[in-house]
Amino acid sequence: MTKPKHRIYTMKFSSVYPLYVQKAESKDRTKEQVDEIIRWLTGYSQEELEHQIELENDFETFFGQAPQLNPNVSLIKGVVCGVRVEEIEDPLMQKVRYLDKLIDELARGKIFENILRG
Repeated sequence: MTKPKHRIYTMKFSSVYPLYVQKAESKDRTKEQVDEIIRWLTGYSQEELEHQIELENDFETFFGQAPQLNPNVSLIKGVVCGVRVEEIEDPLMQKVRYLDKLIDELARGKIFENILRG
């Protein structure tokens, strides 16, 4: 019997995206910075990112269709939701948590250039 998918995989990226923006804006950061982080992580262009949001794809599809994960993702370290991102074994969950970690760093006021490792 196969293990059921984690619910985050089937959540629409478009439903979580505004929460990322809201979290950033509540700390005097911008939607543009959120978009830049997502583009850095996934390789999407701005147009492709906007298209993904319009399509209302789930996280599994969003990351599955991403052009190229940034080669510097291994530099993302730390804890999200009580778990060290660098120790997550499930590749999709790790990508989701990488994004969560980057948005957290943005909202905490980390220097933007340092968020985009490398």
